[in-house]
Amino acid sequence: MTTQVKRPTLSRLESFIDAMIELGQTGQVFGEHGIGKTATFFTHIARAHPDTALVYVPAANLTPDDLLVNAPVRDTHTGELVLRQLVMSQLKPGRPFVLLIDDSLQAGETIQSQLMQIACNWTLGEHDLRALGCVGVFLTDNESLSETAARRGDLALLDRMVTMRINANDTSWREHLTAKYRPWDLRPVFSVWASLPPPVRELLSPRTLDHVLANAREGFPLRWGLPLVDGARLRLAEPGPDGRPGRNRTAEILDRIAEALGVPNPSSVPDPVRQVVRAALRNRWTVLLQGPPGCGKTELVRQTLREGLGREALYFSLPVTNVEDLCAPIPTADGTLDNLLAAKFTGPEPKAIVWDEYNRPKDRAAFAKLMEVTQEWSLAGRPIEHLRAQIAVQNPPYHLGRKLQVARNNIAQATRFTASLEVAPEDIPANEWLLARYGSDAETVLEWWKHDIDDEGRAWITKRTLERLIKLHRKGLPLQMATVYLGDGEYAPVPLTALVDRLNNRPVTGLRELARDVDTWEARLRRAAAASEEGANDTDVVHQILANAELSQLRKHRAVVTRLVAWLPPKLRATYLVGADPKQQRFWTEVFMAMRR
Repeated sequence: MTTQVKRPTLSRLESFIDAMIELGQTGQVFGEHGIGKTATFFTHIARAHPDTALVYVPAANLTPDDLLVNAPVRDTHTGELVLRQLVMSQLKPGRPFVLLIDDSLQAGETIQSQLMQIACNWTLGEHDLRALGCVGVFLTDNESLSETAARRGDLALLDRMVTMRINANDTSWREHLTAKYRPWDLRPVFSVWASLPPPVRELLSPRTLDHVLANAREGFPLRWGLPLVDGARLRLAEPGPDGRPGRNRTAEILDRIAEALGVPNPSSVPDPVRQVVRAALRNRWTVLLQGPPGCGKTELVRQTLREGLGREALYFSLPVTNVEDLCAPIPTADGTLDNLLAAKFTGPEPKAIVWDEYNRPKDRAAFAKLMEVTQEWSLAGRPIEHLRAQIAVQNPPYHLGRKLQVARNNIAQATRFTASLEVAPEDIPANEWLLARYGSDAETVLEWWKHDIDDEGRAWITKRTLERLIKLHRKGLPLQMATVYLGDGEYAPVPLTALVDRLNNRPVTGLRELARDVDTWEARLRRAAAASEEGANDTDVVHQILANAELSQLRKHRAVVTRLVAWLPPKLRATYLVGADPKQQRFWTEVFMAMRR
């Protein structure tokens, strides 16, 4: 007797897909972002219709000549050049296919006209899609006007389609996440999600929940899975009676998810930028890094990718990137319209992409193309081979009270990223690079930056500005010119007198000075320790110098550090290990062991 394998229960969307294919009707699917609409088409067509191809067309990044174009071709019978309408090569896959037009409401007016012909008649120009092998046509999108470019209201078009509105319960996202995150038992997580009010569940969409789980698996803060919308972290808050967001429940909800998984939810991790870029290479992630200008984000990302790939990453600066820099449609000999990818996207080598100045695109068309790349890892429907990671880098909308000229995004665009980090200058280890490149001059400038100015001053003096200060000092030029010029003769409000004093070798105290007179300082610390368990002013001076020193400086003066740290109160010594990266922790552990011996 043959055992019959029980077919899994189909979701509402999967049943709809099968019915529309069987009936030969155009299907229109509306639903919130991030609930698995597009993913359901990919998985269900492959499983339920294995002999049928899925032709995926992201409408948001289409240009008028992508689907159909008039081009001169040579007639095979007469040998003359004639004008023919060529369709995109994807519409001739050579076997039965289902056409999925995703984000259909986000296309421009010209594209909407082309989509109307496809939806109504299953034709495009002079081409009959059925003759090309089409067995199903579907249009999907979110109806929210905050995410779309149009509202479909033409009755002639609407009368040709079968339309279904769905929510998160109409797709199989739970089964997908269960399979993806084995051996975790996600049932407690799903219970947490189901217990949330509907507006909060919409914010914490299945796609966003997927990203939260991905960060939890890497030991990262779970909040990194929440998108940055218009520069601000998404807040999980239920709207109040007046429509404004109510109590922010983000921390509470994420802690509940961490507890359901049995994992920590750290507030931070050491060296976050390098850690998340390495995770992106391991897991094939798309990552967004947002931080103030001049802090060294892009250089650190490119260096980390270079180390992980063994070659340079593909680099695009969005303010100067055209659509044609990525791909362009051209006529082919077989009478179709094919998209040529830029040469750097081809080849068998491992690849990673850096999208620099991500929220400063040259035009909307180029930015629209990125939506396909970041979500589907393809361009014009063609997968980018051996692409292992994508890192987008951008500035916040506001910095130091000033508005930056950056574009806005919506939540559908923001949720394309597995991890979204808000990067602070202290997260970028650019100080070591300055020390390696500029030696004692960098040491002097960094000591001024750490000890002589306040937090606001440090925010104005970026790592890029520090390098300019060093260069101008070496040329004997006025240092003020290295700071940010604000217009009308005004420069960044940061006093430079103490820096001039340091550069002119006037009396100051830093790690170099401690090393030069280590016997005197050890005696001072011994007296302070004898007078009080808390130490004294000299204790605070040495502690602050050691806490702010870079690892290369500490290693250079290891013997001095070991002698002095032995006289510091234990509670101060313990702070050197808290939140430090593994290399710093290893250094201090070795120092403490040597101190005991």
